[in-house]
Amino acid sequence: MDTTMWAPQVAVFGDGYRLVAVDERGHGGTPAEGPFDYWDVARDVFAVLDRLEIDTAAVIGTSQGGFVALRMALLAPGRVTSLAVLGTSGEAEDEQVADAYRQLARVWLEQGADSVVDGVAKICLGDADASDWTPKWRHVPGERLMRIMNVLVDRDGVLDRVGEIDVPVLVLHGTADLAYPVARAEALVAALPKAEPLVTIEGGAHFLSLTDADAVTPHLRRFLDAQTDGK
Repeated sequence: MDTTMWAPQVAVFGDGYRLVAVDERGHGGTPAEGPFDYWDVARDVFAVLDRLEIDTAAVIGTSQGGFVALRMALLAPGRVTSLAVLGTSGEAEDEQVADAYRQLARVWLEQGADSVVDGVAKICLGDADASDWTPKWRHVPGERLMRIMNVLVDRDGVLDRVGEIDVPVLVLHGTADLAYPVARAEALVAALPKAEPLVTIEGGAHFLSLTDADAVTPHLRRFLDAQTDGK
């Protein structure tokens, strides 16, 4: 994915919020060379904020962005004022799912993206129109996909540490998420000391900030406005 996955929110939040969107390593316009993990990506985002001279921020992340957001709050709790995470998990990848994703990456590497891109679209976007995304994905080299897939499936779990996160958190999850069951979101809410009640989006897909923006964006707006008194 790339920063355009947040276009629906940018269109709404631009009136009064300073917005910074980041292509994480291996995604969009950001390269990925050598080994890394989501802790490194969290440090990347802090480096972007440093370059922009931003001391603190509310952090919103979908899927892997949620992995990064949680790690940012653990690495530098004084810099993260609140979190909103969507379609994500605090746990390590289920081993059976990890094996399936590794196989998908191998097929992509050996046979090219065309053989699996429609399946990827189904996992990520559900029944939503994927025509803006599948052409981009077809240009992702297999080696790059394999590198970022390994980061995904080999990640460490942080569910046992999120109790350290002492800021307001909003967790949203789609009931039709094909990547992570709603139980992953329920576990996060239970473990986070200042989490709001879980928001489930009926029929929401994995990248629900994009596919179900009309349902998601009002929740994000309400949450952010509450943390900033609407300013």
